Amino acid sequence: MKSDPNSSLVYSTDGGRITSTKTEKNIPEGDGIVRIHKDSKGRKGKGVSVIKGLDLDEKALKTLAQKLKKQCGCGGTVKDFTIEVQTDNRDLLKSLLEKLNYTVKLAGG
Repeated sequence: MKSDPNSSLVYSTDGGRITSTKTEKNIPEGDGIVRIHKDSKGRKGKGVSVIKGLDLDEKALKTLAQKLKKQCGCGGTVKDFTIEVQTDNRDLLKSLLEKLNYTVKLAGG
């Protein structure tokens, strides 16, 4: 009997529920410059500022994103080692990041 490659073991009577092991994602290394992009694709025309180039792990990114969102008074999220903040005010984000001793450039349009 051949096993189906699309199926996986979910429960076993030997050890109970089978859990998959999480693999840690590698932090992408940048050139030391944080870039703030303006993006509106796939968001029904609403612009967001995407912050790339931070050499931080996921936990540190989430805490930094929380600080930035509070200072800007808007929402946002962390996706794939980037921070998306729902604001077009990139100058405010730049000044906040420069206060935290980051080298920041405004990229894109």
